[in-house]
Amino acid sequence: MAEHLRGIGVSPGRAAGPAYRMTPAPRLPDPSPVADPQAEAEQVRTALAAVAADLDRRASAAGASLAADILRAQAMMAQDPELVEAAAAKARTGCTAAAAIDAALAVHRQAFQAAGGYLAERVADLDDIRNRAVAACLGQPTPGIPTPAHPFVLVARDLAPADTAELDPERVLALVTEEGGPTSHTAILARALGLPAVVMCGGALDLDHGVSVVVDGTTGEVTAGVDAASVAATRVAEQRRRQRLASASGPGRTADGHPVTLYGNIGSAKDLHGDLEGVGLFRTELLYLNRTDPPDRDEQAAAYAEVLAAMAGRRVIVRTLDAGADKPLPFLRQSGEPNPALGVRGLRLARRQPNVLRTQLEAIAQAARQTSAQVWVMAPMVATVAEAKRFVAACRDAGLPTAGAMVEVPAAALRARALLSVVDFLSIGTNDLSQYTFAADRQCGELADLLDPWQPALLELVAGCASAGLAAGKPVGVCGEAAADPRLALVLTGLGVTSLSMAPRAVSEVREALAAHTLAECRQLATEALAADETRPDRDGAAVG
Repeated sequence: MAEHLRGIGVSPGRAAGPAYRMTPAPRLPDPSPVADPQAEAEQVRTALAAVAADLDRRASAAGASLAADILRAQAMMAQDPELVEAAAAKARTGCTAAAAIDAALAVHRQAFQAAGGYLAERVADLDDIRNRAVAACLGQPTPGIPTPAHPFVLVARDLAPADTAELDPERVLALVTEEGGPTSHTAILARALGLPAVVMCGGALDLDHGVSVVVDGTTGEVTAGVDAASVAATRVAEQRRRQRLASASGPGRTADGHPVTLYGNIGSAKDLHGDLEGVGLFRTELLYLNRTDPPDRDEQAAAYAEVLAAMAGRRVIVRTLDAGADKPLPFLRQSGEPNPALGVRGLRLARRQPNVLRTQLEAIAQAARQTSAQVWVMAPMVATVAEAKRFVAACRDAGLPTAGAMVEVPAAALRARALLSVVDFLSIGTNDLSQYTFAADRQCGELADLLDPWQPALLELVAGCASAGLAAGKPVGVCGEAAADPRLALVLTGLGVTSLSMAPRAVSEVREALAAHTLAECRQLATEALAADETRPDRDGAAVG
């Protein structure tokens, strides 16, 4: 008899196949006497060094990518002298190497969770280091992705960067996790790879190893114990769906011709693929990661020019450096803050280090002069009109004529009309806007319902921004992960946004959804979503036909 589980669908599509769980984290054996504490301390150093070396190897294999940078950052954590010495000191008190590593990382884990923001998001990295190092000490298999001889559905509590960096979409059919949320690392990765995914799926880890499942990344439904005929039918239907989407092209339009520009979110030129009308979010952080000194103007200009040349004649919206205390970069040399998520980040960095922003804007302008791309620039974490004015002035001084602001905090959404008297456009970052509106950490699985982009309070803020844009005759887009949901894209269109920017692989699905509905239908869906009682309306999709 089939078993039905329900989670949150975060990456559309359906997949079917045998489910396999991640190799479990190693458990510590019962405490036992230690014959040679110094030898245990040396084993601590050896295990952590081996983990760091393995992560560096994986980073090299991942090439020039965000995954590689994440893995290198994780390797640096494993080699952190404070961590290594704390674990070694614990071992010298008579603990086994495995227990010493577990204890030292538990202290770091608690500190990261208490810090919140970016550091809280790195707890999964610490857990992964712990599991790998403890397994090395105990001589057990390294926790990670299973390797059956056939494609499979991956089931996990959540995924660590070292695991996601090596996901092969030819082997992994879909992702199902018990934790995570709509804006989690797992969700973003699934959309980037085009894998159906369901998060916050209670009971997923109780599924029998190898049981046949059907995963619906749109509705969030996972059906276990299905027969071979159901598996085959699901695969055929999904293959036809993908072929249909691959053959579609052209600009975003509703069924009655209302234009909705479809952009891609990228981190570098390698992310450009598919039929994009432009780039709605060019994240520039990759160039700055793990640097003791910031990249100079020429290095930045060369990286930007690579993207701009590939998008000749099309619009590229560049977001200036989104970093700071909650996304620490070594060269910024920032001291700790009591609440990093509410600290000096994004545009606020210019208060302390104006040269970082000035150099970046000059580099963007230098790259823009080399190509025919339409270059727009926007600042993250804008909260006031005064901040927007200063940013626009800095853009004009650098020779960049089109400057906008991201709407990521409620203050900016509430003052959208005033902001649009200063900036040329607005781009709504629904991930952070959700986090700040509901006071809910994006990485806290228990609060995933608050971070659901269908929340009426969030949609009201989006509607207010869109209305302000219409009154000012200026574009207002959405560049958060919410734009990748084909059903929510209809609602956002009905609210009045003029563009949607998402992982490039999600564009075809959104284009198809728009083409099947008129603007009037989108507006009706928006009205229903705003009136909903803080839950996602008709998650099975009946409301969108």
